Order: sequence, then C-alpha cells, then structure tokens
Amino acid sequence: MTKMNWPLAASVTALALLFGCSSMKTPATADVAVSKAAVDSAAGAGGAEFAPLEMASAREKMTAAQKAMDNKDYKLAAVLANQAQADAKLAQGKANSAKSQAAADAMQDSVRVLREELDRASK
Repeated sequence: MTKMNWPLAASVTALALLFGCSSMKTPATADVAVSKAAVDSAAGAGGAEFAPLEMASAREKMTAAQKAMDNKDYKLAAVLANQAQADAKLAQGKANSAKSQAAADAMQDSVRVLREELDRASK
C-alpha cells in the first residue's frame, strides 16, 4: 500500500474546486449548444408527434436557458440546458419506441394475414 501525498492531493482538490467554481462564471455555451442539438434531434425523430409534452417542455427550457445566457446567469443556463436535453432525450426515446411498436404491430398483421392465407390454401 502506498502512502498518499497529502499536499499534492490537497492541491489537486483545491484546483478542482477552483475550476468548478470558475466554470459557473463562464458562458454555458457548450451546454446550450448540445441541448439545442438534442432538441433538434428529438424533433427530427418525431418527438412532437409521439411525445408532445416532453418536446414542449424541452423547447420551453431551451428558450429559458437562452434567456439566462443573455442575462449572463450561466449557472441557471447550464441547469436549464441540461434539463432541456433530458426532456429531449425522453421525447426522442418515446418517439423511437412508438415507431418501433408501430412497426412490430404492422409485422404482426402481416404474419396474421399470411397465416390466414396458408390456412385457406391448405384446406
């Protein structure tokens, strides 16, 4: 077992805390951009059709995040952007699930029709 270098560990911890605190004073541009891309992706996947509540929530939070950025409230902007991203991912997941279910239902109908045709042909 190795001995821990406490001064080094304390320095690293202090640096991490300093970096973490200073990042709240810098624009949350990356958070907002990633979240906007997630909202756009969810919309493209049919989120508005299959998960309208989640899409509306994601869009509202994106708008609020952009307003927070304009007001230089970067911490709030980051929080809202992350919430918007989560809502968008949920909307996209619901849309993908609904599309998959519709495809599975169509496949089941096709199988049913084929079975009926086979039954008629074998009689």
